[in-house]
Amino acid sequence: MKGSTYPALFSPLKIKNLTIKNRTVMMPMGTNFACVDGSISREHMRYYIQRAKGGTGLIIVENVNVSFPVGSNGTTQLRMDQDRFIPRFFELCEALHAEGCSVSVQLNHAGASARSSRIGVQPVSASNHPSKRGSEIPRPLTAEEIHGIVKDFGAAAKRAQNAGFDSVEIHAGHSYLLSQFLSPTTNDRTDQYGGSAENRARFLCEVAQEVRSQVGPKFPIMLRLSADEFVSGGNTLEDTLEYLKYVADLVDVFNVSCGLNDSLEYQIDSCFRPDGWRSYMARAVRERFGKPVITMGNIRDPQVAESILERKDADLIGLGRALIADPEWAWKAQNGQLEEIRKCISCNIGCAGNRIGKNRPLRCTVNPSVIDGEAYKNLKVIRPCTVVVIGGGTAGLEAACTAAEVGCTVSLLEQSDHLGGHTTDLIRLPDKARMGDFTKYLVHRASKLENLTVLLNTPGSVDKIRELKPDIIVNATGSVPVLPNIPGLRDVTDQEGSPVRTVFSMISHVDSYPSDMTGKKVVVAGGGAVGLDMMEFFATRGAEVTVIELLPALGNDLDPITKVCDANLMKKHKVRQLTGTRLLEVQKTQFLVEADGKQVALPLDYGFICLGMRPFAPALEEINSEFAGAAEILNIGDSLKAGQIISGVRSGRNILRTLRRFGFLISDCV
Repeated sequence: MKGSTYPALFSPLKIKNLTIKNRTVMMPMGTNFACVDGSISREHMRYYIQRAKGGTGLIIVENVNVSFPVGSNGTTQLRMDQDRFIPRFFELCEALHAEGCSVSVQLNHAGASARSSRIGVQPVSASNHPSKRGSEIPRPLTAEEIHGIVKDFGAAAKRAQNAGFDSVEIHAGHSYLLSQFLSPTTNDRTDQYGGSAENRARFLCEVAQEVRSQVGPKFPIMLRLSADEFVSGGNTLEDTLEYLKYVADLVDVFNVSCGLNDSLEYQIDSCFRPDGWRSYMARAVRERFGKPVITMGNIRDPQVAESILERKDADLIGLGRALIADPEWAWKAQNGQLEEIRKCISCNIGCAGNRIGKNRPLRCTVNPSVIDGEAYKNLKVIRPCTVVVIGGGTAGLEAACTAAEVGCTVSLLEQSDHLGGHTTDLIRLPDKARMGDFTKYLVHRASKLENLTVLLNTPGSVDKIRELKPDIIVNATGSVPVLPNIPGLRDVTDQEGSPVRTVFSMISHVDSYPSDMTGKKVVVAGGGAVGLDMMEFFATRGAEVTVIELLPALGNDLDPITKVCDANLMKKHKVRQLTGTRLLEVQKTQFLVEADGKQVALPLDYGFICLGMRPFAPALEEINSEFAGAAEILNIGDSLKAGQIISGVRSGRNILRTLRRFGFLISDCV
């Protein structure tokens, strides 16, 4: 099965003086990889080069600031407001072109999405409306200031052209400045830039005209837009089609996205949205204006991309998190290596959670080396090394595969009859199904390695480990639910006939819960990620759900997309949220809690204990005693510290550091 399986996806497209070799486009996604002065770092360049080497047709470099500092977005952001940034961008374009990849760059002004604590002045916008609920109030721009920003966009576009970019993209969506002028939710001006669709689009039209005047008639200009804002009073798809008619003749490609800051779960897709669900919006723009359009939205499967192109919903397929997860997505799809694709699971933890939620550099749950990809596979051990991994969850599988890929002889001991650990349980929840893609990828990866032996139904006993004569022992035995000494909790939870369960017991009985639970009372103890998964499952089935949490807020460990999504879901389904509330006693028919110094009984038909997870390493002490000095012993993943999959997978890949430290590998690259 070769590229001919997807003839539309791997056909070229010519747009003015630009020819894109295939229909895959890397979406512009902030990374926090930029240097503090706004220049592109060497790590940043390696990140993009990996995606070009992986066969991507067009890379749109993440948004660059055209007006520093007031237009800044994020903790660190690339800049295109001065000529001094051109040389490094030229190097990037040169490197991407050498891989046969076309390259664009997104021009942006953050407007009210900037923060005064970062830019040193009050943010600016169309009017004095914040870009999202609870953020600071911006000041309206004067007409003179608008004209200055128009010039900034044009100057930045010219710099991009001089740096070697093949096109530029104007960002007019996602609650940034141009979007703030377009949206009725943030623009209540009464001058020529407010009111009618034509007036609200005027700023954008002036920007597009200035950019065109700077780059000439043959240089492609793309426009990113929020086709449906998915907020009350915001632009609908039909509203957007109305204002686009004023700018359509000025741009060559529409990059059709959606959502604003207050509808972030549409802008950065939640895990449960179907593959390619946004393509109807792209089709509407394409049919109205007859110009090439890009669609995106949870596209993981090459066949989904092919079908979108075949039915002419879009001309180009936008891949965002899919290319963070696997830089070689395009190459693998074209060469029929579908099982080799490391699919994004839409968890939003390492990408949006890190960059937006915590101001950290971009990371990925399923790809522990976002910048350098699989370069480590070029390394090989310089002397024999035997590794025994105990536990076949995601952390153990990553450690075993990584060690085998660099030449170690590896045995993976798993006491159950299957690999995957907790993920094989969690995927039984409808909204967690995508996690199964990662398990399938890891199991397939392991199956190809002749020097990796998987032993199922095999506990990691001292006798078995001794038989294998390891140089390195990796304990990855996972975690179990926390069951504190609360009266009644251990007597009632997970007992036969009891309606009170932990999450894994609930999942093992998931098919027994009716689809219509109207009138049933569900009480969830614990408002973290797992507790809110339970909330979502039952609230959407009509149950009356109460969530109790000792901390002042629910979902402290969630990424920003899931937080917004869960908040909106709880509001829609009238979920009762009891924060600052302590669980005092567990009974079969009720939970007793303390809130505001008062004891309250919460009757239940079903109760769930979601108070966190704790490490489970039952044999580690004996292993340490038996093999101390004879083998290096590592404890990784949840068996070291219960947490998210991202930390466990990263600790699995970190076996490379152990191999280097003990002289099995010689490299500065791990």
